[in-house]
Amino acid sequence: MGRMTWFVLLFLAVFVLNGSYLGAQEKTTVTSRRPPIVAPRFEVDVLVDGRPLSEYESRGRTLVEAIRGEEYEIRLRNRSSDTVAVALSVDGLNTIDASRTSSWNASKWVIEPYQTITISGWQMDSDYARRFYFTTERDSYAAKLGVRADLGVISAVFYRERRRVVPITPPPCRMPCPVGRADSQSSSDSRMSAEAPATGASKSSRSKDEAATGIGRSVRHDVEYVDMELESRPAAEVTICYDYGSISESSPKYKVRGKRDN
Repeated sequence: MGRMTWFVLLFLAVFVLNGSYLGAQEKTTVTSRRPPIVAPRFEVDVLVDGRPLSEYESRGRTLVEAIRGEEYEIRLRNRSSDTVAVALSVDGLNTIDASRTSSWNASKWVIEPYQTITISGWQMDSDYARRFYFTTERDSYAAKLGVRADLGVISAVFYRERRRVVPITPPPCRMPCPVGRADSQSSSDSRMSAEAPATGASKSSRSKDEAATGIGRSVRHDVEYVDMELESRPAAEVTICYDYGSISESSPKYKVRGKRDN
């Protein structure tokens, strides 16, 4: 075979190898442009003894199994770069002032960017709260106030801030304070927007033994009132329903939701 023939074959071999390399390089570039997995920006967990209850899904609803007589907390997590205000209601009552209005007009908890707060009870004033605990309708805080439409529902509506917060003088506490369980103290600190409660989705056909939330022992929970200008449209809304014993991973009616790393 002549020298020219070897040169042509060598040129073709180099061309094929380069073509394979370029093809592989192009494929790698396309793969690297695949959109990243986006985690939820706003999260809500129901905690017992500091641990989140397992969440289940059924017919588009998120459910957790209540533990009779146990105290619980609600953890609100802001994974966004914005300050947000959250209208948080339990059994249809706003957790700050026990009122029932739209989420827009509700008093709200304030969460800084990439921060998490934990709400352990009904806020009584700027210094104390009364613990959440799982009980029945008859013993619930909502029933004491004559409200029964949204028992067993926790609702959190998130609004983004338009401008920075400015401290203002706290309004006087007008919240009804029925007698609960024995007092105790525990320290915490939160901020609230000075507005006034989100209402959750209704649960109908309830029996007197179904889950609801009581107003429990007094704990120290210092808060500061601030004034905020919020975007008029909610950034997110999370609703969790809770009940006794009727929720099971083995039941074909329910499926376990994927939980986040904590």
